Amino acid sequence: MKNMTNIMAGPLALGVAICLSHSPALFAAESEEGFKPLCNGKDLAGWEGNSKLWSVEDRVITGKTGSDPETKITHNTFLVYTNQPFSDFELRCTYRMVGGNSGIQYRSKVIEHGKFGPIVGGYQADMEAGKTYSGILYEERGRGILAERGRKTIIKEEEVEKNGALVRQTKVVQAGTTGDSKEIQSRIKNEDWNEYVVIAKGNHLQHFINGMQTVDVVDEQPAKAAKSGILALQLHVAPPMTVQFRDLRIKILE
Repeated sequence: MKNMTNIMAGPLALGVAICLSHSPALFAAESEEGFKPLCNGKDLAGWEGNSKLWSVEDRVITGKTGSDPETKITHNTFLVYTNQPFSDFELRCTYRMVGGNSGIQYRSKVIEHGKFGPIVGGYQADMEAGKTYSGILYEERGRGILAERGRKTIIKEEEVEKNGALVRQTKVVQAGTTGDSKEIQSRIKNEDWNEYVVIAKGNHLQHFINGMQTVDVVDEQPAKAAKSGILALQLHVAPPMTVQFRDLRIKILE
């Protein structure tokens, strides 16, 4: 298991952006060299999404679904950062969830605009109010789960025969562990604030929650391994839920 102190002290300790929530967070952000805010703390300038679902409350990005026709979503929808795409970076934030499932999309793309807002595909740092998926690497509208929590994986491409023809498909190779999934889950605070870190450098992708590494992935599938793309935040089809993102910040890795 890797320790976040060691990770942050190494060459990957680069890049960040922040949605300011209170003065202690401001002080912390100023001590993080190279990190810059992704939210101005007042409104959703620089972001695109359904204004009936997304807002800034007390300087915190907040997504809510409900039970009325305008907020009971029928497809996954997203709040998309529109100022620029990102390639290699370290992203940090704290999040809180009440019910449901959400995630941080990165190196992603807008697939289409649905009834309830943008629909996005790509890498996702997953999170939920349950006990299974927080911290995994999921590819929304793509290859599905690329690493379960506590796993190191290598994503490869293999040829298999189907109906007499050779076809290429994704193969997820287990290459070790980052820790015990149940132990990681025990450190995630239910319906309270948790720290999330995402590091993307080349084809190497890492997630951390509350200082514990949840996945470590090397994506070696050339045609599908995204090297750059948008950031976005998810609201997942489910019963009514609330997800909040505080101190959202990013640092570019060179």
